[in-house]
Amino acid sequence: MAEPSQAPTAQDTPETTAPPERYGYCHWHQASARGIRLIDAIEQGSGPGITYYACPPCINLHRLVPLADRP
Repeated sequence: MAEPSQAPTAQDTPETTAPPERYGYCHWHQASARGIRLIDAIEQGSGPGITYYACPPCINLHRLVPLADRP
């Protein structure tokens, strides 16, 4: 059987698939929400740390910068 001579199209490559939307607890409005982003992670030496997540409306309202978007 002959191999196809065309390169894979953009829709066939895994880079074009959108990441799954995260669903979880928003620490700013204290309820579950879609699209949450990690805002801060506080590590403790003697126990588990804590992570703070916020939803897109709270990120805009409180002018938060997600951890992944910081320089």
